[in-house]
Amino acid sequence: MTTTLATDRGAHTATPVLPTADAHLTLRPLPTGDARITGGFWALRQERNGRDAVRSGYQQLDAAGNFRNLRIAAGLEEGEAVGPIFMDSDVTKWLEAVAWEYGRAPAEDLLDLQREVTALYAQAQADDGYLDSVQQVRGKGERYTDLKWSHEMYCAGHLYQAAVAQHRATGDTGLLDVAIKNADHLVRTFGDGPGKTRDIDGHPVVEMGLVELYRETGNRDYLDLAHWFVDARGHGIIERAGGEPTYFSDRVPTRQATTVEGHAVRAVYLAAGAVDVAIETGDVELLAASERQFADMMATKAFITGGLGARWDWEAFGDPYELPTDRGYAETCAAIGGVQWAWRLLLATGKPVYADTIERLLYNAFLAGVSLAGTEYFYVNPLQQRDHAHQDENRSPAHGRRGWFDCACCPPNIMRTFASLDGYLATATDGGLQIHQYATASLGSVDVTTDYPHDGRVVVTVTEDGPLALGLRIPAWSDTTTVTGPDGSANPTAGTLHVIDREWSAGDTVELVFDTTPHRYVADTRIDAARGQVAIERGPLVYAVEQADQQGFTVDDLTVDADAPITEERRDDLLDGVVTLRIRGHAPAEHEQPAWPYQRLDGPGGATTARDATSVDDVAGPADATTGLQAGHDVTATAVPYYAWANRGAAPMRVWLPLAR
Repeated sequence: MTTTLATDRGAHTATPVLPTADAHLTLRPLPTGDARITGGFWALRQERNGRDAVRSGYQQLDAAGNFRNLRIAAGLEEGEAVGPIFMDSDVTKWLEAVAWEYGRAPAEDLLDLQREVTALYAQAQADDGYLDSVQQVRGKGERYTDLKWSHEMYCAGHLYQAAVAQHRATGDTGLLDVAIKNADHLVRTFGDGPGKTRDIDGHPVVEMGLVELYRETGNRDYLDLAHWFVDARGHGIIERAGGEPTYFSDRVPTRQATTVEGHAVRAVYLAAGAVDVAIETGDVELLAASERQFADMMATKAFITGGLGARWDWEAFGDPYELPTDRGYAETCAAIGGVQWAWRLLLATGKPVYADTIERLLYNAFLAGVSLAGTEYFYVNPLQQRDHAHQDENRSPAHGRRGWFDCACCPPNIMRTFASLDGYLATATDGGLQIHQYATASLGSVDVTTDYPHDGRVVVTVTEDGPLALGLRIPAWSDTTTVTGPDGSANPTAGTLHVIDREWSAGDTVELVFDTTPHRYVADTRIDAARGQVAIERGPLVYAVEQADQQGFTVDDLTVDADAPITEERRDDLLDGVVTLRIRGHAPAEHEQPAWPYQRLDGPGGATTARDATSVDDVAGPADATTGLQAGHDVTATAVPYYAWANRGAAPMRVWLPLAR
């Protein structure tokens, strides 16, 4: 069929999620060009991402062979395909980043890169719309023979997202034409009906891509296919093909699932796509199921950073409360998928809890995955780095951040998230504007100025005369918040949306002051890895003790007091400017290897230590009965925001700090 582009909005709508006019929503993304970060914390990260990471991404992809695979598929070169089966998806995530970056900071060199690679995609595409360069070269004409692993529709989903971004941000239709041709091919091939194949991709994301392509083109077939893919999971398709259903989020039907399980990125991408479908179809059952799954994930399967995915094995969610510190996986892509899921739930429901979660994920789980320079990356984000960590694992943080990976899903994913971040700050309703994330920015009819997240003061200035219901998220972490505006002061409740509905004059201001007092947090006792320990948060930031800031002791040996004061110091000269925290602790005077690292608590005279012992019964020297450390000395530990760790080398670090008793 012939597809016509939706006309209720034009190109240059630089937002990654743009529901249709008929979508079932509580909140809507801001209109074209109405959200723009203009300074402060996030502006610096966006600048480096656009100037350095996005532009160098072309060279990284070229060196890794991604473009060569496309050239071979297009018949422009000869040879064998290289890299993982999903190499095309790295290119299209980068193309999406290029598009959003052009929308943020237009530049001709970005258009040149975009058009060059888009033309290559068009040349590589088969006449019937099929497109997957690695499979085209390696498969020798075979298609969809092992969908649980082949990622063919996963690559298609990222292609659709990039094509929509390109059209919205630049007005170009080159990649959109390729995407439409490919999506029409999928519609003819999969789903219910005569001659169609009832199969699903082992790695979700095509669902999100199809819905967004429907939003951009108005072709209902794409939405219907996405709906079918969501509902087809959990009915044995992958298991009958020889796949383990839990890993592929295919053990339980989407509507019946009560939690997330299996491969973390697969699970959250599927969930985000399900919400997209629910928004556009009014499927209240599907939306309720997604809310239920999200709540259980955050209650039982999320790290304090918001990081998702406990296990290195299969990059998977673990059991409830299985959240190891030094072996936690918390893949950067999972954090990004978590943001995408939470954003869609926020649009659907308007509940502030989803904006709170986006904040936690962005500042801690996502931001830790990239260096301050913006060009080196972590694939994995554990909450502890030991002094003698193994360095024989390709993705181990013990290596420090890397410029690229053999499996390079995270770097271009980070690039596109930074480039589109403006769109996650605020939403609109009829007569209303809701600010969810605080940054120096221009948001519709208001300007925001702040040094957030290091400072809790935010000033919102109204720039237009007229009525407006201004909604302000009051973070759940702020014990006391003062909001001062033209009508006086208020102290709204944490975790709510505070609305000021009035007639405004240009120049009116509202000042918010959030309570950024540092606090210690303890974990649920079922989280074994964090039992008997505390983590420190200040405002939206989780903190970590990193070896680079300590003197006279190693991080591995540190214990801290449960009630000692925590002092703050602003350090503009450190890590692009941070607030450091100092806390009293203890460390052993010396650290010797005992003959046996375990000790009795009920022995004669109390607990003993195995220092200098040659057997379990041959012990000497005093020790703390709980920690087992040698009697030592008081120390002062310095903590920095977790996101900034490993920018001075991959040294020991920990978020959870053992309590001295």
